[in-house]
Amino acid sequence: MDKIPYLGQTLTRWQVGNSTFLALPEKGARLMNWNLTLGDGSVRDVLYWPELGSIEDFAKVRGGNPILFPFNARTFDRGDIHFWRAPDGVRRPMPMHGIARQGDFKVTRLDARGFAAQFVPGEEARACYPYDYEFTVTYRFEPLGLSCEFTLRNLGTEPLPWSAGHHFYFTVPWSEGAKRADYLIRIPATKRLRQDANGQLIPGPQLNTDESLANKALIDTFHTGLRDSEVAFGEKGRPGDVVLRLGTSKVPPPEATFVTWTLADDSPFYCVEPWMGPANAPEHKQGLHFVPPGQTQSFVVTVTIR
Repeated sequence: MDKIPYLGQTLTRWQVGNSTFLALPEKGARLMNWNLTLGDGSVRDVLYWPELGSIEDFAKVRGGNPILFPFNARTFDRGDIHFWRAPDGVRRPMPMHGIARQGDFKVTRLDARGFAAQFVPGEEARACYPYDYEFTVTYRFEPLGLSCEFTLRNLGTEPLPWSAGHHFYFTVPWSEGAKRADYLIRIPATKRLRQDANGQLIPGPQLNTDESLANKALIDTFHTGLRDSEVAFGEKGRPGDVVLRLGTSKVPPPEATFVTWTLADDSPFYCVEPWMGPANAPEHKQGLHFVPPGQTQSFVVTVTIR
C-alpha cells in the first residue's frame, strides 16, 4: 500500500497478489482502477479509468465504481424526474444516482487489504435525505477479486428507506484486437424491465440467459427475478471471466437487480451493475428496503476473475 499524487489529490494504491487497486476514498469512496498483471507480464485493466486533465467533475467521470446511495439511477415523483416522495409524504429532491458519489467520506479504516469510509452528508445530502444515519462503504481486496459492503445504520427514530447499488465500469474489450461481439454475458434472470419517461417500470426485451455484449437490447435493461446470485461475462473460449455475486445467498431476493449499460458502440467500457432493486424504488416500491430505528442493514457484492 502506498500513496501517489494525482491531479492535486493523493491516491492510495494497493498491491494484492497480481492485482493493483487505486482509490480516492475521501471522494465518493471511489474505487478508480483495478488492473491485473498476467503471467506473461502484460497488464489487463479490469476496471476502466480514463485519462483526465483535471479533477473537476470527478463525481461524473465514467470510470471505476461510483457508489449509488440511497437510490439508484433516476427517481421520480408523479412523473417529475430527480424528486422522490418519502414515507412522511414530503417531496424532496434526489440527484441522479443519489448523494454519495459526489459526496465526502472520512476514512475509518485503511490497511494493506482495503479501506472503510463513512459518508459525511453535506447540505445537499441533508436536504435530499434528512435522516440520522451512518452509511459506510468497506472494500476488501484479494489477489483475484474484491468485496464491497455497504452498511446503513439507523441512528434515528423512523425507518430509513434505501435501495442502493454499484456502477462498475469494466474494461471491454480487454484483449488486443477483440471486439465487443467477442464477449458473452450470462445473466440468470427470469424478468427483464425498463424504465419509461415517467419513471414507471415497463416490460423489457426478451433475452436469453447467454447474450453477446454487442446486443443493443441489453442497454438500460434491469435483469431481475434472478435464479442465481452470479453474473459472468468474458471472451468466448478464453479464461479470465469477470464474475459478480450479488449478496451472500445462492439465490438473491426476488427484486435484486443487475443492470447492463454502456454509452456507445465504441466505448472502452461496459457496465454491469448489481443493485438492491430497480430504479425509482421509492415510488414503485420494488426493491425498496427499510432499516428500523436502532438497526443496521448491509448489502454485499463480490467481483472475481476466473
